[in-house]
Amino acid sequence: MKPLYDLAVIGAGPAGVAGALTASFAGLDVVLIDAAPRPGGQYFRHLPQGFNAQAPGALHHGLDGFTRQWETLRARADVLLGHKVWAVERAEGTVTVRCLEGDREERPRTVTARGLLIATGAHDRPLPFPGWDLPGVLTAGGAQALLKGNLVVAGRKVVVAGTGPFLLPVAAGLAEAGADVRGVYEANGRLGLARHPLLAAGKAGEALGYGASLARHRVPYRGRHAVIAAHGEGALTHVTVARLDSAWRPVSTRTVECDTLAYGYGFVPQLELPVQLGCATRADADGSPVVTVDGGLRTSVPGVYAAGESTGVGGAVLAEVEGRIAGRSAAADLGRRVPPLPRLSRRRDRLAAFAKALLEAYPVRPGWQGWLRDDTLVCRCEEVPLSAVREAQDLGAIDARSVKLLARPGMGWCQGRMCGYAVACLAGEDPAAPRRPIAQPIRLGDLAAPTRSPLEG
Repeated sequence: MKPLYDLAVIGAGPAGVAGALTASFAGLDVVLIDAAPRPGGQYFRHLPQGFNAQAPGALHHGLDGFTRQWETLRARADVLLGHKVWAVERAEGTVTVRCLEGDREERPRTVTARGLLIATGAHDRPLPFPGWDLPGVLTAGGAQALLKGNLVVAGRKVVVAGTGPFLLPVAAGLAEAGADVRGVYEANGRLGLARHPLLAAGKAGEALGYGASLARHRVPYRGRHAVIAAHGEGALTHVTVARLDSAWRPVSTRTVECDTLAYGYGFVPQLELPVQLGCATRADADGSPVVTVDGGLRTSVPGVYAAGESTGVGGAVLAEVEGRIAGRSAAADLGRRVPPLPRLSRRRDRLAAFAKALLEAYPVRPGWQGWLRDDTLVCRCEEVPLSAVREAQDLGAIDARSVKLLARPGMGWCQGRMCGYAVACLAGEDPAAPRRPIAQPIRLGDLAAPTRSPLEG
C-alpha cells in the first residue's frame, strides 16, 4: 500500500475495473476499492470461492473478457475488496476515502489519492403495492443476484413483473434454472423500442435469444400488465395481475398462483459519495438524478470522475466504455501522455443514445399510485403506511423531506434507497440526489476513533 495514490477507484464492476486498468496502463498508481468480497459488481457476480459448480454461460454475457481485465488489473494495481466506503473528503488537492474493512470485526481504514473515480453502480427501483412486504416478494435484481452469485433459484412458481428489458434475462435465467415461470408482465407496451429501430438493432439478437428461451419454456409475456397486489398469510401464495391502460390504471384483473414474485421498475444510481463531495447532478431522461459529467467523465469537482450507472443507467457495456474514458482523463489530467481516441467517445455516444431511448420507452407512469391502499406500507424499514404519508401532508408537509421528518419514511436501515423514489412521487416532486454524510452503516465507536491508513496493518 502507498501513502498517496494517483487514483482511487470506488467500485469493482465493469466501469471501475475498466477505469482502473486504463489508468494503470497510462502509468498511474491505482487502488481499487469495493465492498464485496469478489469483483464484478451487480452485473458480473462470481460464485463463492471453492464453489463446486459452474454458472450457466447464458447468465454472464462478457464474463470471460471481464475476468481477463480483472486478472491483469490485480497484477498492476492495489485491490481492496471487502472494504465498505462510508465517506469521502477532498482537501488541498487530495481525496481521502474512509472505509470499513471486514464483515463482523470491521476495522477503519483510509486511502488517500490525488484523484478519485466513482463507479458505484445502481440498485433496483421498486414501487410499493399492497403485499409487497410479504416473504416471497423480492426485486428482479435480487432474484438475478441469487441465481448468478449462488445458483439459487428464488422460488418454484415465479412471476416476473415491472417494466424494462431487464425482466427478460431474469425470467429466462429462472426458467433455464428450473423454475416454473408463470408469466412476465410488462407494465408498458411489448414493443417499447419500435420507435428506435436503428438503436435497437444491435440488441435484437440478445432479445430474440431471451424470447426463444421464454417460448421454449412456454412462459407468457404480456404487455400492459402489472402485479398490483400480492396475497398470502405469512408468505406469498398468489398475486393480482391487472391489465392496464396507457396511464397504468387497472382495466381488468385476474389472479395468478405463485410462491415468488420478482419485480422491478428500472434502477436508481447510487450517488451518496459524489453528492458528499458536492458534485453537480442533473435529471436523467426518466427524472432520476445522475452525476453531471463532461465528455471526459469529469465531474464538477476537480480531480473527481464518475463512470457507469452514476452518470445514467445504461448497462455493462456503456459502463465499461465510460470507465475507459474516465481512466484516460484522469491520467491526462495528472500529466501522462494519453493520445486522443475519438472512436471511444463515439461509441459512448451511441450507447448513451440507446440507454436514453430505453428510459423513454419504459417510463414509470403515475397510475401506480392508484394501486395503493391506506394500509399499504410505503417504507418497509420503518413500517410507514400510505395513511401516515397522507397525514403528514395534511399537517403541512410539502415535500419528501418534510414527509420524512413527520412520518419517518426513509429513516430505516436502507436510508431511503427502497422507498425514496416512491415518497418523492407521492409528495409531488422529482426524486432528488441523496444527501448523506455517512454512506454506509457505521458504529459510533468507529466514527469517533482515529482512522488508520492501510500502511498501519
